[in-house]
Amino acid sequence: MSTAGDTIVALATAPGRAGIAVLRVSGPAAFQVVSRLAGRMPPARRLSRAVLRDPSTGEALDDALVVGFPGPGSFTGEDMAELHLHGGRAVIAAVLAATLRVPGLRPADPGEFTRRAYLNDRIDLTAAEGILDLVDADTEAQRRQALRQAGGALAAVTEGWRAELVAAMARLEAWIDFPDEDLPEDAVTEALSNLRSLAQDLERHLANSGRAERLREGLRMAIVGPPNAGKSSLLNWLANRDVAIVSETAGTTRDVLEVHLDIGGYPATVADTAGLRETLDVVEAEGVRQGLGSGRGRGSSAGGRRLELRGR
Repeated sequence: MSTAGDTIVALATAPGRAGIAVLRVSGPAAFQVVSRLAGRMPPARRLSRAVLRDPSTGEALDDALVVGFPGPGSFTGEDMAELHLHGGRAVIAAVLAATLRVPGLRPADPGEFTRRAYLNDRIDLTAAEGILDLVDADTEAQRRQALRQAGGALAAVTEGWRAELVAAMARLEAWIDFPDEDLPEDAVTEALSNLRSLAQDLERHLANSGRAERLREGLRMAIVGPPNAGKSSLLNWLANRDVAIVSETAGTTRDVLEVHLDIGGYPATVADTAGLRETLDVVEAEGVRQGLGSGRGRGSSAGGRRLELRGR
């Protein structure tokens, strides 16, 4: 059973073969774990070279770089260390296995480093969501939006709302609790005026929230029309490669073909559909039916960010 006081370890970079892999350790025993593998703990926030060895056998595992971040000034708010390894699968597996053999250490749960950062008041929920969006960003516009949120832009807005609510509440409570005191006559009027202005700000923000959501999830569009109208050619042009088969023969496209595109920095999923016409061909008729569904936004349930086909 996981607890907040455990020392945890996990790969902080994407799994698989790479030039560098980063193994992150966080918790009260983080520096002890690194010392057992590296033989010493380097000075705080200074990347140092060290040969990592299996604590059980003394076998050399990798020639790596080690860095420590004492709490509460680390990302998680607790003692945290990183092992910068060569990114081969065997190296990662050997170092991770040796690390987990150290008593008191366990694998981190999904998102646990960020959760600890939130619980230790290093970030708020809006920043945590921004970090997730930054990791998932596929386009330049998504990156910019996620970076603003991770940097506290939304938190600053909500903190301003909170300050206005607290100020209005203070005026109203003073007017209720001390009616005989010589309070400013316009205290209640000013508080109500500020609350109305705040309500308008909230309404505007909620009205614009759909834009951020569309940017996060991406637009979904379907190319529909009669057979041989150039739908597949248009999709190939948008993708800058041959995604769909183009032929003079009507009815070439049968299935709905979706492609994830980066259009001017904005994510979009474009679907090529079968030509709309009456047909006795059962397969083509099913393609027409699916194409009509895509045109009404009822195509594949896969989100735009998760599709594998990528264009320019």
